Amino acid sequence: MSAGKIVPGKATPRGRFPHLKIAGGFAFVSGTSSRRPDNTIAGASADAMGTTALDIRAQTRAVIENIGDILASAGAGLSDLVQVTTYLVNMNDFGGYNEVYAEYFDETGPARTTVAVHQLPHPHLLIEIQAVALLPEGVDE
Repeated sequence: MSAGKIVPGKATPRGRFPHLKIAGGFAFVSGTSSRRPDNTIAGASADAMGTTALDIRAQTRAVIENIGDILASAGAGLSDLVQVTTYLVNMNDFGGYNEVYAEYFDETGPARTTVAVHQLPHPHLLIEIQAVALLPEGVDE
C-alpha cells in the first residue's frame, strides 16, 4: 500500500503531487523549496528600489526545516533520511549550502547528490531538495 499526503501548514505544491509519499516502509519527500505557506520565499527579499537579495544559507536552512516538518507528519525526522538529492541553480552557492547542510548532517547522515540545474519554478529559488527517509519501526504506512 502507498499513500500520498499533503501536509497542513506547508506551502501548497505547485502541481498535482503530494508533499510526501509513503511506500514500502519509506517516506519519499517531493522536491521541497524555501517557499512559505503564504508563497513568500525564505531567503529572498527586495528593497524599496526592487533590488533582490537571495541568501543560499537562509534558503538551505528553510528547505531542511520544511523537510523536517514534512517528515514529522509521517512520524519520522531528519535523522531517518537515507538519501537526498539537491538541486542548485548556481554551483557558486555550493559553499553556503554545504555550510548549512553540515549544521544538520555529518558523515553518518544520508547519502547525498548535488547537481546544478538551469532554473527552478520561481526565479528567487536557489535550491530545492528531494529526500527519502526510512520510517522508524512502529510507524504505520
